[in-house]
Amino acid sequence: MFDPIMAGTGAETGAVTPRKSKAGARKAKAPKAKALKPGAPARPKGARRTTPSPETLAALGPDRLIDLILGETARNPAFRKLVTAALTALQGPDAVAAMVDRRLAALESAHGYIDWQKRRAFAADLDATVTVILKELRPLDPDAALARLRRFLGGADAVLNRVDDASGAVQGIYERAGEALVEIAAALPPAEAGGFAASLVPSVAADPFGPLGGLLGDLIPGLADAALATLDAALAEAATSATGGARSGSGLGTDARRARILRLRQAVADRRGDADAFIALGRACGSEPDGAAVARRLLAAGRAAEALDWVRRPAEGGARILTRGDLVAGLDRGGRERERLGLEIEILDALGRGSEAQALRWARFETELDAPMLRAHLAKLPDFEDDEALARALDHVAAFPDPHRALHFLVAWPDLARAARLVRERAGAWRGEHYPVLAPAADALAQDHPVAATLLYRRLLDEILRAGHSGAYAHAARYWLELDALAARLEPGAVMPEPDAYRAALRQAHGRKHAFWGLIRD
Repeated sequence: MFDPIMAGTGAETGAVTPRKSKAGARKAKAPKAKALKPGAPARPKGARRTTPSPETLAALGPDRLIDLILGETARNPAFRKLVTAALTALQGPDAVAAMVDRRLAALESAHGYIDWQKRRAFAADLDATVTVILKELRPLDPDAALARLRRFLGGADAVLNRVDDASGAVQGIYERAGEALVEIAAALPPAEAGGFAASLVPSVAADPFGPLGGLLGDLIPGLADAALATLDAALAEAATSATGGARSGSGLGTDARRARILRLRQAVADRRGDADAFIALGRACGSEPDGAAVARRLLAAGRAAEALDWVRRPAEGGARILTRGDLVAGLDRGGRERERLGLEIEILDALGRGSEAQALRWARFETELDAPMLRAHLAKLPDFEDDEALARALDHVAAFPDPHRALHFLVAWPDLARAARLVRERAGAWRGEHYPVLAPAADALAQDHPVAATLLYRRLLDEILRAGHSGAYAHAARYWLELDALAARLEPGAVMPEPDAYRAALRQAHGRKHAFWGLIRD
């Protein structure tokens, strides 16, 4: 067979490669690399001379670097701000803080609208302000940096209300600042961290859904116990004030503030492992706490009997996002119920009621073909009983009313022999629109089970051509090629119609779908 790679060397064709003369060989040698001058920085292995790096930039020398920096400061206002801040930092933290304060004051006093044409420059300026706080002020004075970040975030709503931020660039800068604030505050000594967190409470009470309220919630998980006590005292005082306001009839705004503060107190109680306070604060918010959430906390506190009572309470319905593949295959239905059931099983095991836990695992498997539940059930069985239980389980899968869910289970388990038998026994049940199940199954079966793979590829191809899904013609062409490859491995009469007759029928029925046949020709 002709090999163009080998042909290029003359090895396949027997061609003789001309021998070079010694002089030619000497000319062909690569020139030696020039030695570096004494004192010149060594270039990293694999690095290009023109790639900016500490080594390559050092080679330019200070005068050239200064010239480049000055040129960029003249063109780029945000870069000029960073350079100015670096120079200002040489004078100490007070000078940098004053520089930041001037910019924050300008932001707070501005009222003009920033349209999309000005947004990019505005965002660059905001980002530079945050960078100055983090890179120049924070190393010199973390407390001053924290105070400026808080002030910057306090003006987020005013800024976002006057900027066209369709791209989310400005919002992203405030998110970056918020993450930095949480990081810096959490690194403070416990007493200082608690004091800072408590200082945010009045802002949260005034604007319960503002940016600082969300940041306080993010800060709670990282606080030490001493800091949590300080914060909880401040939140309790704020909640009492809000309750008094509600009694005086100040309306829904006060109710929202009180509910927000109570939710934050609930987060503090959760962080401290106080299940009773978690329950009481949930009820104080005006709704019964989620049973599974309470049960999980009671179980962690070693109160399994109470946890079992809570986990079995009726749960409120909730939305859950499923993928198209989940919906087509009927998989992961009732995900919230599965989580609740898994918690109930864990509690029963903790109480030493293993037989009840096993019954729940098997029941879940029987109704939903839940593979993790079956694996857990088998793992809990005594030795020599798991093989019999597995055989019974797989028989149940093979007889399951929904063949597509059964096929998905068997391929994923995996038991490809049973999956192939299922495909053959229910040959008329497969529907090409269930491609999230059928396509992976066909691919998995193609190696050792050509008949079953052929049946599935045919259903997929038939459905695409029948519905005229031109966007899926590339997949259909692949299925056609897979069928061609499988045809040579089929015994006569293994599938009907025979491969030649099947292809002829497709051409007759769909001969005008030129886009598909063009792919086949190509």
